[in-house]
Formats: sequence, C-alpha cells, structure tokens
Amino acid sequence: MLLFLLYDDEGGPVPGRSDMPSADVVIVGYGVAGASAALAALERGASVAVLERFDGGGASAISGGIYYAGGGTNIQRDAGVEDTPELMLEYLQLEVGDAVKPETLQKFVDGSVDTLDWLQGYGVPFEGSLAPFKTSYPTNDYYLYFSGSESSGMARAATPPRQRGHRAFGRGVSGKALFAPLAASAERLGADVWRQTRATDLIVEDGRVVGVRGMTLKDAPGWVRRLYSRLTEYATKPGIYYPPMRKALEGPAYALERRFARPFEIRANDGVILSSGGFIANRELVRRYAPAYLDGLELGTAGDDGTALKLAEPLNAATGHLDEISAWRFIVPPAAFLGSLLVDAKGQRMVDESRYGAALGKAIVQKAGGVGYLVADKALVKRARQQLGSQTLWFQRIQAEAFLNVGRKKAGSIEELAAKAGIEPDALARTVSEHNQAVADGRPDPLGKPDDIRVPIGQGPFYLFNVSIKTNMLNPCPMLTLGGLVVDEETGAVQTTSGAAIPGLYAAGRAAVGICSNSYVSGLSLADCVFSGRRAGTESQLDTVRRS
Repeated sequence: MLLFLLYDDEGGPVPGRSDMPSADVVIVGYGVAGASAALAALERGASVAVLERFDGGGASAISGGIYYAGGGTNIQRDAGVEDTPELMLEYLQLEVGDAVKPETLQKFVDGSVDTLDWLQGYGVPFEGSLAPFKTSYPTNDYYLYFSGSESSGMARAATPPRQRGHRAFGRGVSGKALFAPLAASAERLGADVWRQTRATDLIVEDGRVVGVRGMTLKDAPGWVRRLYSRLTEYATKPGIYYPPMRKALEGPAYALERRFARPFEIRANDGVILSSGGFIANRELVRRYAPAYLDGLELGTAGDDGTALKLAEPLNAATGHLDEISAWRFIVPPAAFLGSLLVDAKGQRMVDESRYGAALGKAIVQKAGGVGYLVADKALVKRARQQLGSQTLWFQRIQAEAFLNVGRKKAGSIEELAAKAGIEPDALARTVSEHNQAVADGRPDPLGKPDDIRVPIGQGPFYLFNVSIKTNMLNPCPMLTLGGLVVDEETGAVQTTSGAAIPGLYAAGRAAVGICSNSYVSGLSLADCVFSGRRAGTESQLDTVRRS
C-alpha cells in the first residue's frame, strides 16, 4: 500500500496558486555558501528566504569542516605559526593560477583574518593544536595543519610552508560544526528556510530575475517529511560510499516529491543567489565535461546535480572550468607513505609524492590515464603500520588497513613485483634504481620531492599498492566539481556569454567559478564559499541601493 501511495501520480489534488510570497533576497541552496550569503544580506537589513532541497548543509555539512585561512589568524598566533598575507598569497598563487583575477585573490587573502573572526563571531569553533605529521585529515587531537601542498617541494621552493588548514572544532568529521552555527545564526536573525524544496525555474521580468518557482514538501504531512528526511539523510551518508544503496534510497525519496510536493512561486525583490553546489552527482554532465573522472566516487549530496547550471542556462549564462574535477587520491596517513614512489602503468614516476592528494589524483588522471601504483619496501611498510594507531581516525584506519592488506602485490624483487602488476620489469627496476642512486648521492629529486622525506626503496620484500582512480569501497577516490557559472568578481553577479551581468542573479560556492576552480586543497572550497557567499549577499543589497 505504501509503495502504491508513493508511486501513484494520478488523482491527487493540485493546489491553486495563492498570493505569491516574497523576500528581498531568495537563496537557492543552504550550505556554507548559502548560509554566508544569508547572513551578509541579513546584516544589511534584508529579508531572506532560503530554498533548500533537503534538510540543510549540503556537501558542506558532510565535509571535514576544514577552512583555509592565513595571514596571521588568531588561531595561528595562538599555535605559534608566524604567517603573513604576503606568504599566504605566494602559496595560493601557485594553486589558484588564473582561476580568478589577481585582485580577487588579493582581496580573499587580505580578508582572511577578518573572515575567520567573522565566522567565530557567529559561533563557529576553531582550535590551534598543531598536527605534527603530514595527513589528509587530522585526528581529534589536532585542529591546525598543512591542508594543501604547502610542505611539498613545489611550494617550499617558492615560499616558506605555513599551516593554514583550520579544522572546525568537533570530533570526527567537522563539517556540521562549521555549518550548524552559521545556519542557526541566520535563522535566529530571521532567515525563512524552506526545507525539502526544489527550485526548478527562475522567474524573469523585463530581463531581470525577480523570483523562483519550484516544488516543495514544506506543507506536506509530517510523516512524509520525516520519511523524506530519513531517506535523503541515509542516501548521503552512508550511501555516498556505496552507490547502489544511495540509488535505492533516492528512488522512494523522489517518489515522495512527485506525489506530495506542491508547486510554489516566490518573489525576490532584490535578487536571487544560486548556492546549490556543483554537479558531481549528475553523471550526464560529468560525462559531457570531464569523462576521464567518471570512475571516481561522487563526493556530495544528490543536490549536487547542476541545479544552478540548469536554472541559469535559459538566460545564456556563461560557464567556466566545468572540466576541472578534484580527485582525491591521498596516500597519507600514515605519513611513511610519503617516502614511496608513485608510478604509472609503464613504471614511470609522475609527480612529487608529497603533493596534496588532489594533485596526485590529477596527475594520475591526466598523465597516466587513471592508473597508478605506489612502490614501497619492507622498511617503509613497517613504519606505516607503526603509525596507524597515532595518525588515523577510525575511518582512515579502516581504509589504511585495507590498503596495506587487500589487493596489494608483494615480491622478493622489483622485477618480479612489476611482472605481477603487468608493468614492464626493466622500466620499474630502472625507476627505483635511479631514485635510490639519487638519494645515495645526495642529488635533488627530479620531481622536486623534499630531501627530508626521500628514502631508498631497497629492502625486500617489495610492495605495490594500486592507487588507480577507479573507485572501490575499500579504497575510494572521492571527487567534486570545481567549475560553475561565471560571475563578475566584484559583485558575484552571474554573467552572460557576452560578459554582461544578468540583473538580479548571483552565484556563490561551487555553483560559481571561484578561488579553487583550478586547483583544490582542503579548506579552500569552504573558504571560497564564505568569501563568495558574503560577496553575493552584500552586493544584492548594494545593487538595490544603487538602483534606488
């Protein structure tokens, strides 16, 4: 009976249109970007309505809660980290490239200290315990760390390394610790949040975006909303790690939408802000723009389906960097694996192994067709096992244990090891021999790997670990999209393909091209969400003043 009720589309009443509700600013998507936009608009006296596809938080809430900040934040100072805006800029120029204008990056850097203070003012907790080892994500003992490639050879050659990954204080993964205080503050200040609401179209009058229409469950029976909430919650986690489970839960959730959601329209007096995330959950768009990344794990919620692109497309909105996807192929923790060699199917190294995990993933995809292996020896693997207990959280420990014990190749010689993996034995033996000789001679690493983490691969037995992009439950390669709508970098207004601003329409976070659209390191996307969200929320009100 329940399945019949969910999937029967016919016969239900269609509510008539009532007086259209309105707000000064209507925000589509309620993650960190949407919450930041709401707060910025509320600070300027605007009324705000937020249309949230699920229950709030989006990819931000299931993230690690890392916020990239520097230049001498109060957390850095308390931890004894001496940083300046100049040093932060020197590093970010390496990562950001031409994703945004130099003036935009300068503004982002110059405002970093104050922005962290702003977050803390709204209750986001941070703490300065420094992680003493390189990791993809710190344990619950540490909340400030090298969250990118700051300590890699590439960065060290350009600027002194500084810890800028500020983890929101909370056990486990800390995304909710970052998002929840912002959302609570926005709602306390008057934001009207329409949860379980899907935006389907923008309302345009005389060339200006003046509202949004869509479907909402906000007035559906309580049991419908509760069931929808549970289905979408579990589809996100743990469903994100097991796609068949995710799809099995999303089906009934979408059936609830079809059966019980009612149409709505809401007017935006000043502007609409799109902060609905990226499009990693839209397989069709990933196939169109970045087919080399189809084998990765979708890191996000079902709401990361390209909603912003779809809404803005009829307005001839420009897009950029849609082919840029961040593929996280972390090899640490344990930190001992920094000493291993990352090779392709031909046995050739491709990148400095001390780079951030997304840089490794990018190299594996772009230089090696998605195939990669780590080469290690007995001594390195022994150190890695010894580090497991102190350097990992529970989920990292499970993955590391599986990585060390399941599917790896082991042999008494490099040549035999290569043969087991289908790699040309002489090529891999030559790669390892050249590396060992360079270490023994004290010669610099040809790929820039720092000397203090280089070790010989010389004590058998030898090991080969598969770090290819194709995902599996024991060793997934999470991915997220980095491109989006092109915006005016002064205002956050969405631009057309001819470069004109679309009146009344803004974009923020991963719905837009931003700071991290060329290269991602942990915390940079969330920092850009705050930066671009505040920009859009503020400018929507400044534009209203200019037009009055």
